[in-house]
Amino acid sequence: MNDLTKKFEEHYGRPAEVFSAAPGRLEILGNHTDYNEGFVLSCAVEQKTRFAAAKAEGRICRVIDFKFESQAEFSLDELNNPAQGEWVNYLKGVYYELNKRGIEPGAVDVAMDSSVPLSAGMSSSAALEVGFCFALKELYGIELDKTDWARVGQGVENDYLGVSTGLLDQFSSIYGQQDALIMSDFRTDEVIKNVPVPHGYVLIVANSMEKHDLVDSEYNVRRQDCEGAAAKLQKLYDSVKTLRDVSMEQLEAAKDELTRLEYLRAKHVVGEDERVIEGDKLLAAGDVEIFGKLLFESHESSRVNFENSTQRLDYLVELAKSIPGCIGARLSGGGFGGISIHLVKEESADEYSSRLSAAFKSQTGDEPQIIKCAIGSGAQVSSL
Repeated sequence: MNDLTKKFEEHYGRPAEVFSAAPGRLEILGNHTDYNEGFVLSCAVEQKTRFAAAKAEGRICRVIDFKFESQAEFSLDELNNPAQGEWVNYLKGVYYELNKRGIEPGAVDVAMDSSVPLSAGMSSSAALEVGFCFALKELYGIELDKTDWARVGQGVENDYLGVSTGLLDQFSSIYGQQDALIMSDFRTDEVIKNVPVPHGYVLIVANSMEKHDLVDSEYNVRRQDCEGAAAKLQKLYDSVKTLRDVSMEQLEAAKDELTRLEYLRAKHVVGEDERVIEGDKLLAAGDVEIFGKLLFESHESSRVNFENSTQRLDYLVELAKSIPGCIGARLSGGGFGGISIHLVKEESADEYSSRLSAAFKSQTGDEPQIIKCAIGSGAQVSSL
């Protein structure tokens, strides 16, 4: 905090009035369950995006990003047209979404930096949105509950920038709790609870270095298969609204009523919901070792049933089974490339990361991006 507030004062010639910070996130269990109104276990990470800010005269907002050594400014009277590909759109979008709600905060001067890596499946965008939301909240006394702030962040992406995302990223950034996972229910769009994780474990993020080239088209096809399966199951079971309501026994009994792909996609989603519920129970009992096995099961279901894994992701998870110290690993996020997460004993983390990186490079020729993540707290803000 002191470092960033000092940079703010040096740059703007006056002290900052507030400091805020919001973390990135990781999906731990509950792959593609969100749009099926299911359950997800996620966590905030220690990597954060930080803001020092103060009210400004007039209608112009000024922003300096010390991570990338770039500057931008925008007018509060010209929010309707986001400029293509500019990061400052995420901040403009927060104003746009608040204005839609009848809330019109004034201009600000902002200094920011971030330790959340870009394009690493850790939702740097949500950290950016939420951190800025909390800065405006404190500066201008904006009273919204946590879920409404999450919806502001989601609106920036869905409505302002035209990116289809759920609430998981913002929920995780806002509701995160140190050394605990977040259990979210996407039927009611609420965080149910925080689930403590016993001490002595860290998460290693291993980037496959494959971009999500197929994610949009394949994502849409997977979603259609899930919705098609749910529609057919609704006709057989009165209690079924979405795949969230289907048990594995019901799905197996109705297998012949579904196409092969509908059955496989539904099997993944139904299994993931069951794994989230089971994972919650295991962590409550302190059984981290068995919880780790659920991560391996989740990845196998992604590989076989949902077919959203890749050879590189599969290789990273296979390596996890052979290198001492790891108790579970899986792809995380949409799949079709991107990252794997590895739940590792803390004392083994450095050696594990080194061996994982060396083996991956030997096999693929690429140096993987390896990030050690502790489970961190959610967004915070304070007046200075």
